[in-house]
Amino acid sequence: MRKLLLLCIAISCIACGSDPIPKPKAMLRLEYPQPTYKKVGLPLPFTFEKNELADPISKIKLDGVNNIYGVDINYPKLKGTVYLTYKKVKDNNLIDLLRDAQNLTQKHTMKADEIEGDTYENPKNNVFGMFYEVGGNAASQSQFYVTDSINHFLVGSLYFYAKPNYDSIYPAAVYLKNDIKHIMETIEWKN
Repeated sequence: MRKLLLLCIAISCIACGSDPIPKPKAMLRLEYPQPTYKKVGLPLPFTFEKNELADPISKIKLDGVNNIYGVDINYPKLKGTVYLTYKKVKDNNLIDLLRDAQNLTQKHTMKADEIEGDTYENPKNNVFGMFYEVGGNAASQSQFYVTDSINHFLVGSLYFYAKPNYDSIYPAAVYLKNDIKHIMETIEWKN
């Protein structure tokens, strides 16, 4: 009788179990505020609009000898920074500046799954360039350069404070990609 009772209990425990069901595939849902842009008035040879979600720009790096300016746009909530570097076009160095900007993007091909480039033209403000979207676990997810082909050259890159894991940073990368495109669209050169 005791053996029969133990057998019934064991069968009922086994029979009540359900088949294991794998977790459904899901994407991380992060919601960021609608961007609000404001024109940046800094002592630079250009102006642009930046998202108010970013910290105020408090520091500009300047190399007065070579006319190079560096501006960091920090997004602490997204744990990322857009680095802008301005160089003056002089002594027919435009080809070298373009090559350097394109090589900077191509250095990511070892880790990137893909690199897509889109041309950008704004004849009204005399701004022309390229925007690169880097897919995969590369160090930088977005890069760009713009120039007027005569006096001004600006290159920008997006970097996150974390080890590159494309799945984890994808929502922030998309949000900041749109901010970078807005920066490109609102650049105006000063004379």
